[in-house]
Amino acid sequence: MSFSPPVASFGRIISVGGSQARAGLYAGSNTTPEGARATVGRFVSIGCAGAVIVAIITGVTSEHVQEDGAYYAFASIDLLGEFYGDPQQPRFRRGVTTYPTIDDPVSLISTQELRAIYAPKGHDQINIGTLQQDPSVVAYVDVEEMLNKHFAVFGSTGVGKSTGVSMLLNEILKARPKLRLFLLDVHNEYGRCFGEHALVLNPRNLKLPFWLFNFEEIVDVLFGGRPGVPEELEILTEIIPLAKGLYNRYNNTDRMGLRRHEARSSNYTVNTPVPYRLVDMIALIDERMGKLENRSSRIVYHKLISRIETVRNDPRYAFMFDNANVGGDTMAEVISHLFRLPANGRPMTIMQLAGFPAEVVDSVVSVLCRMAFDFGLWSDGVSPLLFVCEEAHRYASADRSIGFGPTRKALSRIAKEGRKYGVYLGLVTQRPAELDATIISQCNTLFTMRLANERDQGLLRSAVSDAAANLLAFVPALGTREVLAFGEGVALPTRLRFKDVPAHQLPRSEATIASTPVSDSEHDDHLLTTVLERWRGATSYRDMPIEGQTFRTAPRDVETPMLQPSLGLDPDRFALLKKPLR
Repeated sequence: MSFSPPVASFGRIISVGGSQARAGLYAGSNTTPEGARATVGRFVSIGCAGAVIVAIITGVTSEHVQEDGAYYAFASIDLLGEFYGDPQQPRFRRGVTTYPTIDDPVSLISTQELRAIYAPKGHDQINIGTLQQDPSVVAYVDVEEMLNKHFAVFGSTGVGKSTGVSMLLNEILKARPKLRLFLLDVHNEYGRCFGEHALVLNPRNLKLPFWLFNFEEIVDVLFGGRPGVPEELEILTEIIPLAKGLYNRYNNTDRMGLRRHEARSSNYTVNTPVPYRLVDMIALIDERMGKLENRSSRIVYHKLISRIETVRNDPRYAFMFDNANVGGDTMAEVISHLFRLPANGRPMTIMQLAGFPAEVVDSVVSVLCRMAFDFGLWSDGVSPLLFVCEEAHRYASADRSIGFGPTRKALSRIAKEGRKYGVYLGLVTQRPAELDATIISQCNTLFTMRLANERDQGLLRSAVSDAAANLLAFVPALGTREVLAFGEGVALPTRLRFKDVPAHQLPRSEATIASTPVSDSEHDDHLLTTVLERWRGATSYRDMPIEGQTFRTAPRDVETPMLQPSLGLDPDRFALLKKPLR
């Protein structure tokens, strides 16, 4: 049987399923200009009674084609949505209410129809790039949908993921100037991307008092990321609430009177975010140790005191322990500074994590996530915050035996409940298969760049609910800055290209060497001296006073940290303090 193709169509429907169809492609239509050919990834329109259906080609094959037949190939098509209403000004909606029938004509979608689909439908639309099928059509994202239901950006190293994140966040800042943003910058590459709109924090200018850490977090700090010693944990569980009670009474009574007062109980728990002083905690431990008659049973207390003082004196932990024995309830100031309340023209915070000691990065991230959620919870979401986590698989691993449990719990809580309290989540990772699947499932807008790993692709197939999940077959072949966008924030599952980013918004690591070669003469002694001072300063030995005595403290990564007395310390106590930490 032979027939003439309708005007502008390149094929006809030959079979229909629930969300898919197959089309026969007319012999001769493969000779049309390249831009008008029916190829994988192209949007098509299907003319049927009462509607025009929008679909996408997900596969083309020439198998089972008869040499003298009407078709030269067959195309697999996913049904996406439909136009309805006035034919002169049609409106688009996702999903189909009218299915195509056999012999309905299939045509490449026109530029006018594409623009009708992707036209901005309100002031909450941001321009993120152009369609791969037709670069003249701008691709918009609905900020309200993207934020309220969370979003994620996936992509291997070198595909333009960081540049895409910079572009997305800059566009969000323009569309939502009153929204506050908090970005965990793992590689210190976003510091210059947002200009005067962002406050950049790092260990050198951050003040995050140790008493803001909950029990699990402070234990992780004291034990350097290793499991705590049960006997020492039991002591801390009892002592920390008492130290908090002492500080509270200290603010309301004479200090000398406090010294004579014996702390017996406290209304606080180990996780109540109120100040306490290390000197009070150590004094309470020392007091209990003095009441023990058995000398051997004191060793646990000595080790705990040694552990606390070692960490307290490590210069790398100054952002936590500066003024640890002075006190002061600075929680309001810390939250105001971290989360930009008020913003004062700088609504964004960039937390650079590369300079933190590796042993405490997880604890720091846990504190920041937890405080972001808790502030949203107790403020009833009056000041919305977008919390963006770079390299998210590091902090919420799919393997529950890896990583720090409280960090995963804090991120998961934002993912599951944050939207109710104005705390939105943005995840960025190059290994989605290593990220907790429960957290990914809460992100309803996904931007997927090139991923070569099969496990990553498999996870995405299970996470994408759109009828065009077959688009994920294109993921390994995406070019640089090309992206597949799925979910609530986009009009249709779309292959697009992120738009160009101005040079001043391009991410680059502050630790990388400049790409422009320089002559050897410019590497002078002054440069080397400066580099070595910064290098050694992060882990050097340093004298720091504690309550009238000075200790010289070794860096945390030394296997057996030792304390050297520089003033009069009791010899017996010092002999015990010198023992290697567990």
